[in-house]
Amino acid sequence: MDSKIQTEGLDLHYGKFHALLNVTLSIRPRAITAIIGPSGCGKSTLLRCFDRMNDLVKGVCIAGRILLDGVDILAPATDLSLLRRRVGMVFQRPNPFPLSVFDNVTYGRRILGETRRARLLPVVESSLRATGLWDELKDRLDASALELSPEQQQRLCISRVVAVEPEVLLMDEPCSALDPIATGGIEDLMRALADRYAIVIVTHNMQQAARVAAETAFMLLGELVEFGPTARVFENPHDQRTEDYVSGRYG
Repeated sequence: MDSKIQTEGLDLHYGKFHALLNVTLSIRPRAITAIIGPSGCGKSTLLRCFDRMNDLVKGVCIAGRILLDGVDILAPATDLSLLRRRVGMVFQRPNPFPLSVFDNVTYGRRILGETRRARLLPVVESSLRATGLWDELKDRLDASALELSPEQQQRLCISRVVAVEPEVLLMDEPCSALDPIATGGIEDLMRALADRYAIVIVTHNMQQAARVAAETAFMLLGELVEFGPTARVFENPHDQRTEDYVSGRYG
């Protein structure tokens, strides 16, 4: 089976705290993978390994391998700017910049050196179409992004990532600040985007994982306890700890 991202014996320490313990898993291209588990189990830490955001944490120490298309991104020669263009992150709460819709979507492209509006406008249209926002915002491109609804803001943040043409989308609890109707909209968007990207989502919402993910990883105390097809993990888990978690006995 093809893998977009693979981890091999991944260990991570924050100082003396052992946050990830020998994690080995494979993330498929053009599919949604969910990471579930109780608070503090290492879900977000693992997610941030895939674009090396943990490098920014003082005292972090990482061992093992993380392969993106077979190339170890932990190698010293890794171009972090290129990595974070290939692997985009969507955060827990919508974080649009206090700029116009147009400037939000094109922010990454302008950092990469493209400043001509005529060249950027097609990028804005394609990125907003990808997230279902074009028809809503095509006449409001110069309006402040802060005027949008929370769901629109989260879609805009996804548009901002899509605009730099990534290969992987990392989503850290992307619906936690949204109401159920808006959550359903973002889940529909994730399913549509999975035709183009490998998507990895961290979620506390097990029903959400069951609805959107092809495969699910269950983590506990930094250990990858179980990983496999979502239906099998939820309905016929191999590990009693997984059974206890998905049945609501703890967590």
